[in-house]
Amino acid sequence: MDSEEMYLAALKEKACELVEAAMRNAQDSLRNLQTVHGEEGVKGQEYEVKNIPWLSCQDFTVELGKKQIEEYVSTWEFHESWLYCTDFLREEDTEFNKLFHYRMRWSIPTCRKPIPRATACVYFTVKISKIKPPALPVEVFFVFESNRLVHRPGQTRFREKWLKDIIESKLIMLNSITF
Repeated sequence: MDSEEMYLAALKEKACELVEAAMRNAQDSLRNLQTVHGEEGVKGQEYEVKNIPWLSCQDFTVELGKKQIEEYVSTWEFHESWLYCTDFLREEDTEFNKLFHYRMRWSIPTCRKPIPRATACVYFTVKISKIKPPALPVEVFFVFESNRLVHRPGQTRFREKWLKDIIESKLIMLNSITF
């Protein structure tokens, strides 16, 4: 092998080492970024989005629906200072489904302000199919007040910041109004 071939072989080997090092650094940076933003657990494991076993359509009642929603929300991670109450709003009858609408109102009361100036609401809908077998579980959807994105239990990780943002935007609006 002449010197030019040796030079090209060494150059190719060095290039491969640099590419591998760059790939490792990129993966490490991505892992660190995910950890900082809460996408992974403390031990570097991926966060598991929690869910509960939902009632079958045939076993559903308005009261059991409320209890199941509260059971599901208890899997969310939020500070203990948050309080919420759940209200059944209405039943809606459509051609193929029955929809049950609930509102969960969130606030952080304090000793100084036991009645909060603003609350944040999460709206849940429990859908019971009229055409699917009654033994299948109900379908559940929820949206955060002032947002259009529809979430499904077990597919979305709850963020406490979403509630804080809703309350903060209401307080900003209230403070801008002069009576």
